[in-house]
Amino acid sequence: MPNGLSIRSKKIPANNILLNAHQIASFQKTIWDYFNEQGRSFSWRQTKNPYHIVVSEVMLQQTQTFRVAPKYEQFILAFPDFQTLATTPFSEVLRFWKGLGYNRRALNLQKLALEVMHKFGGILPNNPEIVDEFPGIGPATASSICAFAFNEPTVFIETNIRAVYIHFFFQGRDNVHDNEIRPLVDLTLDKENPRLWYYALMDYGVMLKKTYPNPSRKSAHHTTQSKFEGSDRQIRGMILQALLESPKLSFDQLASILDRESSRIEKILYELCKEKLIENNSNLFSLPGRV
Repeated sequence: MPNGLSIRSKKIPANNILLNAHQIASFQKTIWDYFNEQGRSFSWRQTKNPYHIVVSEVMLQQTQTFRVAPKYEQFILAFPDFQTLATTPFSEVLRFWKGLGYNRRALNLQKLALEVMHKFGGILPNNPEIVDEFPGIGPATASSICAFAFNEPTVFIETNIRAVYIHFFFQGRDNVHDNEIRPLVDLTLDKENPRLWYYALMDYGVMLKKTYPNPSRKSAHHTTQSKFEGSDRQIRGMILQALLESPKLSFDQLASILDRESSRIEKILYELCKEKLIENNSNLFSLPGRV
């Protein structure tokens, strides 16, 4: 693996933390040594195909790797490129997405594929500022896509990376803000091989969370995921599943299937229609045939 950056010998401030070249090299060596011995293997790490990277990064938003791994393989086989995904009925896309949750991501992913085809001739731009403009892609995901697909030395933070920097540089601190972490990510970035460096950071962060009380809890951005059972998110999934099994259903039919309060179902149906995850034609609900 690469050994890291060529850093000037003088001390470099990063939000009141002073790091010299030796400290940076030592930090990088710790991360690389662990990765060389314990680095995880995933299908999306074996490719530089921008489309494959986009699919994996969208799937990995809010979903653990062990759930993503089998779904990613199936999805890529069914929709091997931007063009196939863009021209497939959404109901079919959703069928392959089932089990990952947060189904709006599937819709945004298909919209992204359409934009790549229509605006960029099927070629994903390697500029994170442009990628950030695609549906469902924020600055962090745009930067991670460009790092993994194009080996661009972008700077981004996700939960495992956050855990690493809090553990090493903010001992004894609580309420650590990402604005404090980001300069350190930039300072210690292996600009020659950001792709593997970020994989190494993530794997080290996973190890930390298994070894120590979750360092991410010391982050100002830490949140606890709400309970799924009985949530609106569960009901949304149930509605979409019902429409996968029966192409068109009335409100009364859905209410009978869901066995929940009518007012709650009505509110969720309204939200799903507003998001264009479902359609309402002549009081019959269905999945959109195409985006």
